[in-house]
Amino acid sequence: MPGAVPTVGARSAVLLATARAGDDEMRLRITHHRLERAERVPALDCVEVPTDLPQAIFCHSAPDRLVVIDCLTLWLTNLLMPLQGAALDDMEWGLACEALCDALSEASGPVLLVSNEIGLGLSPLSRESRRFVDELGRLHQGIAARCERVTLMIAGIEVPVKRAVR
Repeated sequence: MPGAVPTVGARSAVLLATARAGDDEMRLRITHHRLERAERVPALDCVEVPTDLPQAIFCHSAPDRLVVIDCLTLWLTNLLMPLQGAALDDMEWGLACEALCDALSEASGPVLLVSNEIGLGLSPLSRESRRFVDELGRLHQGIAARCERVTLMIAGIEVPVKRAVR
């Protein structure tokens, strides 16, 4: 059935993809990811959610369904550096972050988030870039506070940052 969430036993998974194809290179990149994903995980449903991630989590979360979000960095880009229209101001962005953190806290099933750690290097020269780096860092902190586990991937190697308390 088209659009159905894949099922393995009594469990399923859905990918919430945040990328937008703003140019030819990004369109090719997205196409490559779709083809690669279809080959590796043919039953994985993918829902494109460039901006309303909290609502998508609410709609797709279930006790027996894994929600994979790829990725927070592009979600932030779509809201603070959109291809069209105005960027969210500080108050709107704060509300969007709060809504995302609330949705994650209220999710009835497991959620796996993918993001990029971009705050490890030099401070960017432009004001907009510094805001982006700072806001992504604050977003990561807010989400990490609500997560049982946080893992940093470096060169394909898992580096535990926060482990589940048992």
